Amino acid sequence: MAYFRSLTLAAGLIGIAAPAMAGSAGAAGGGWELEANVRNPSYAMAEPTSTDLNIDTVVLSCEQGPERRGLQLRLYLSGNGPLAPKAAGAVLKDDPRVELVVDGVSQAGELLFADDFVVVADAADGTMPLLSDAFLDKLQAGRRLELKFDLVQEPHGQAPSFDGNAVVDLQAGAGGRAVKVVRHCADEPTQHLAETPRGR
Repeated sequence: MAYFRSLTLAAGLIGIAAPAMAGSAGAAGGGWELEANVRNPSYAMAEPTSTDLNIDTVVLSCEQGPERRGLQLRLYLSGNGPLAPKAAGAVLKDDPRVELVVDGVSQAGELLFADDFVVVADAADGTMPLLSDAFLDKLQAGRRLELKFDLVQEPHGQAPSFDGNAVVDLQAGAGGRAVKVVRHCADEPTQHLAETPRGR
């Protein structure tokens, strides 16, 4: 699924703009925090409860695809550079992978890289990566999301393995209600979409 590998083509087709700075998600691991001061929030954000990668904020955002609106899971990074382990010196793969684990149940995902964020998805609307309704159901009802990454090039002959992760408490903060509220955005074709925050 090559459309997941680079955001350049998708951005050119549907006009994705770089999101603006909008503050952090609050205390580390505080759970989902909904877009403030609006009647119909179009995103929720959270800081990981734990991660060994340079992930600052996880954002569930409502985005416009070619044919419909849907939700993306975006990872905003601390500092400059690609998604990578915090430990320096890692040689990154050209074909990284991600696994999405909700309450111990795993499924494969896809990674798509933009200039200042990374999209995690398991479905698409044309070239636009999105989250499936089935996965959103899991996020809404679940307690713990773990993103497991295979980013680092293994030594020759060694089997691929996961080398980084990020965990989000799905019931902290606004909890499952936040996912439900943001999902409503996809059902409102005339609703204004706020610029997605990028964390600190």
